[in-house]
Amino acid sequence: MLLKRSNGMSQPPHSREQRRGRFTAGKSWCFAMLLCTGIAQAALIDPDAAPADSDNEPLASALTPQAWVQVERSIESALVWLATQQLADGSYAAPANAQPAATSFAIMAYLSKGYRPGEGPYGKQIDRAIDCVLRMQQSNGLLAFAGDASSVGDEIQQQNGRVPISSKSANYNHAISALMLTEVYGTTDRIRAAKLKPAIIKALDFSRRVQIQPKSYPQDKGGWRYLNNSVSGDSDLSVTSWELMFFRSAKNAEFPVPKEFAEDAVGYVLRCWDENQGIFYYKKSGSEQRWSRGMVGAGILSMAMAGQHQTRIARRAGDWLLTRPFQGFGESVGNGDRFFYSAYYCSQAMAQLGGRYWKQFFPPLVSALLEAQQPSGEWPPEPYGSDRVFGNTYTTAMAVLSLTPPLQLLPVYQR
Repeated sequence: MLLKRSNGMSQPPHSREQRRGRFTAGKSWCFAMLLCTGIAQAALIDPDAAPADSDNEPLASALTPQAWVQVERSIESALVWLATQQLADGSYAAPANAQPAATSFAIMAYLSKGYRPGEGPYGKQIDRAIDCVLRMQQSNGLLAFAGDASSVGDEIQQQNGRVPISSKSANYNHAISALMLTEVYGTTDRIRAAKLKPAIIKALDFSRRVQIQPKSYPQDKGGWRYLNNSVSGDSDLSVTSWELMFFRSAKNAEFPVPKEFAEDAVGYVLRCWDENQGIFYYKKSGSEQRWSRGMVGAGILSMAMAGQHQTRIARRAGDWLLTRPFQGFGESVGNGDRFFYSAYYCSQAMAQLGGRYWKQFFPPLVSALLEAQQPSGEWPPEPYGSDRVFGNTYTTAMAVLSLTPPLQLLPVYQR
């Protein structure tokens, strides 16, 4: 079964060697960085670790050719529907406090299927969306929507002109949108690339300033959370994992990302690990100490971003996920779990582990997702929790990103 690409060519969904290019440099950076820290070194070199479970089989081999036909149709149908959700300003329909992350997720959904800025049926839409995200960047580097306080809910006043920004979602919007910009960098025309470069540098500076701010709890050092301190703790694994993905993507794209940026983040991620239970916690300080299936996936993926693809910790967390497969739409595992958020993190995480982890995990997830897709191509809103307000653009883009890891077209997630 050959999957169509946006340029009209076809190729097996597992062929990726020609797509690696300059992004392979990021992996050598990650391993060199890890060897500089004792805690990371301990996780990377474990004398009791079992043999690595990676094999040379392509990720696409987890499904039959007939199943891939269904997945292909599902993805293309979703992308057609997403195209109807773009607004006049280039954004994709979502509430203000989900911008520009929702628009960035839509862009990455197209990228994950091989569509590029300025080319093919969605090229102009992608260009307009990128420009929209760039316009939302604040003068201090933060990538988050600024607008009427009544439209974005829980607000704080930023020092960059004292514009209202949603305090709970701003760092999410920032890291997710910055990740998108670095993934699309190098695929756009020269004029747009010239705009992207300073925006990415400003975003890196903002992320680092927030990362090194003093923390109320010593164990929160190196991580990120919200932009205010009215909640318990200064870091959580959910926000931190997005920032670490941004750092990895930026380094892959040859932006200056000193190794201590990632060292500090990896240190926090490893402090979220619980050796007794074999899982990653959302937080292990303050009053919100909890775990979920999505956060276990986030921990595995975060370690992969730091080069720790086949460590004992990553495999043990993968084993835990294998005992909790996706069995139907809307289910949750743990406290605060979200179906689509969890599907995205776990799919990317198990793809990084590969081998039996991926082969056992992916087919049930595909079944759960395809059964929930609507005839028009979109997925319904998140069935529970606060993410429900983000709407169908968010869930549809996340579903696509959960189905496309075998294509290996987003450089940051290449194995």
